[in-house]
Amino acid sequence: MKTTSRPFFYSLFLLAAALLLSVAVGSVFIPPAALWDLARAALTGRDSVLPQADTYRIILGSLRLPRTLLVAFTGAALATSGGAYQGLFRNPLADPYMIGVASGAGLGAVLAMTAQWARGGAGMLAVPLAAFAGALLAVGIVYQLARVGRTLPTTTLILAGVAVSSFCTALSSYLMLNSTGELRRALVWQLGGTTLSGWGPVVAALPYLAVGCLVLLANGHALNVLQFGDEQAKQLGLPVERVRGIIVLAATLTTAAAVAFSGVIGFVGLVVPHLVRMVWGGDYRRLLPLSIVCGAAFLLIADVLARTLMAPQELPVGVITSLAGAPFFLWVLRRNKQQSYW
Repeated sequence: MKTTSRPFFYSLFLLAAALLLSVAVGSVFIPPAALWDLARAALTGRDSVLPQADTYRIILGSLRLPRTLLVAFTGAALATSGGAYQGLFRNPLADPYMIGVASGAGLGAVLAMTAQWARGGAGMLAVPLAAFAGALLAVGIVYQLARVGRTLPTTTLILAGVAVSSFCTALSSYLMLNSTGELRRALVWQLGGTTLSGWGPVVAALPYLAVGCLVLLANGHALNVLQFGDEQAKQLGLPVERVRGIIVLAATLTTAAAVAFSGVIGFVGLVVPHLVRMVWGGDYRRLLPLSIVCGAAFLLIADVLARTLMAPQELPVGVITSLAGAPFFLWVLRRNKQQSYW
């Protein structure tokens, strides 16, 4: 096996294990042998010999599989957009959560929820569109506040992101308190969870996530060139402003779709690209696809922990990612003081 293919093999193996764990673990445990028998029966058209086959099919088809796919898509979207933001701003601490994009998307989605737009088929479009508008506005404000001339200092970026994020969160809380009918749904969603179930959210989110991730993957080489700085990138023939606009729109779209259907889930976009970069290097042509796979696996594992740590009570998955991500963020800050691997 070639050295360049090993990272993808390892990450795909991790994702396969996380997918298996996610569909097997729950209030009703489905053994791997039963999953294999059901899959084989579905592929061959034969009836399963398992006595609980009908029960397992209902659990998998109605609950586990759609949830697993939505969580995997969300993790992939947050991780790849986080990696893109880090490359775009040339800042290892940038991610959808830290620079206010996720909170802006959250505010837009809460506006849609409290206005009771999220009803029926049209609501599936209204929430992500409102989240996208809020995310785009937030990232634009943060970028303008943090920019000093032609540079984007780390300190001002973080401070601007914290300020915009706090403002969006406070406004979202105000809207929730004044809309008691949607309070529980919005509160769970703000903590990184969703009250949506079934295949509807998966089908509705997939086009946004697919388009955004594909555009980011197509700009991997452009992100590599941007690491040399705007002036040198222009000398190399890269249309910097146009490329930056495309990347911002694509990363914001993926973040907004993930937030709209799965809630505000922090630190995935920070932790996963960092780990990928530390293990397999900073080439964005490799980093972004690996972030997609590893991000999906990371969030699936976090979701399994959220379901099992306090069973039968379920924790919001955002709590688990924050418990893991906050210490990692502090470690990154300490590491950056001592050495630079960026």
